[in-house]
Amino acid sequence: MSKQKPILTSGRIDRDSTRQGERGFTLVEMLVVIAIIGLIMGLVGPRVLSYLSESKVKAAKIQMRSFASALDLFQLDTGRYPSTAEGLTALVQRTSGAPNWNGPYLKGGMVPNDPWSHPYIYRAPGEHDAYDILSYGSDGQEGGSGTAGDISLEKLTSAASNEQ
Repeated sequence: MSKQKPILTSGRIDRDSTRQGERGFTLVEMLVVIAIIGLIMGLVGPRVLSYLSESKVKAAKIQMRSFASALDLFQLDTGRYPSTAEGLTALVQRTSGAPNWNGPYLKGGMVPNDPWSHPYIYRAPGEHDAYDILSYGSDGQEGGSGTAGDISLEKLTSAASNEQ
């Protein structure tokens, strides 16, 4: 059997004869697929966003511990911690009051911002220790709760000692 050739009608191919057996999606089928995708995103989306928020908090904690290690190295070399005015920048740039500075103490030659693109807050002396390192969380404002809550190095070290 030979295939039937398309019929030419006034110089154009008759589309009906070439699409025998072909069938596209109907509007109803497309709407059902879109509704199912929307339902899945509605159920899975909040969970994914929650994991992203939690990972930013964990990243801030890791960076703060890295700063603490760098500050300890700075203190071993210079005999003191950077002042509040010098800030964490003293870990990557020599300051006039640190003759035995042997840095940079952080890789990359710059102090990274927190995961929400806000600068970390450094205070020396700190409220309960030689220094405080803080992140104000996602909102960049003091206080708050959840991912907008403050993260401090003091909270990290006390939480670590409670776990042991």
